[in-house]
Amino acid sequence: MQLLKYLKSKQFIRSIIIMILSLVIAIFLLTKFLSFKTHHDQRITVPDLAKLSLDEADVLLKEADLKFIVIDSARFNPDYPPRSVIEQNPEAGDFVKEGRKIYLTLNASNYRKVAIPDLLGKTKRQVVTHLTSIGFRIGTFTYVPDIGRDVVRKLKFKGKELKSGEMVAKNSEIDLVLGDGKLGNTSDLDEDEN
Repeated sequence: MQLLKYLKSKQFIRSIIIMILSLVIAIFLLTKFLSFKTHHDQRITVPDLAKLSLDEADVLLKEADLKFIVIDSARFNPDYPPRSVIEQNPEAGDFVKEGRKIYLTLNASNYRKVAIPDLLGKTKRQVVTHLTSIGFRIGTFTYVPDIGRDVVRKLKFKGKELKSGEMVAKNSEIDLVLGDGKLGNTSDLDEDEN
């Protein structure tokens, strides 16, 4: 009985009204604070940074109140200038908020160098497949007298013979010196038998 009397009292009703008003004010203040803090409804278009140098990209991003982080510069793409932007995330044209970090991938200054594997004595097909799979281009084929037909006898780069383990830039053209499958001068063998 006293509980019903208390629920109908002015003090209880006043407390409920104060709690509801406090809750409404708190929700209103929280939404205003979050809108301010999270830059609600703010849209900045991400500029296209492709083929720009890092300095040019920095200027463009600062004008748009954006930041950047370089995440990679190991790949080389000959279609882009060295040390220029080749990829960005978020993409150009996407909408972001002020202060957003744009992740950039830069073009390396040149192809990275790769060690020449030991390929002497292997077949032409094996060597061509191996060299192209690690990023080299195949140049000319030169044949020398040798009993093994299409067996690799030398690798050359710009006329210089390559040794196993030497470092050469990817995408370089490697020339192959192959055996022609002919025994060579047979008169030398006849003299050895005598």
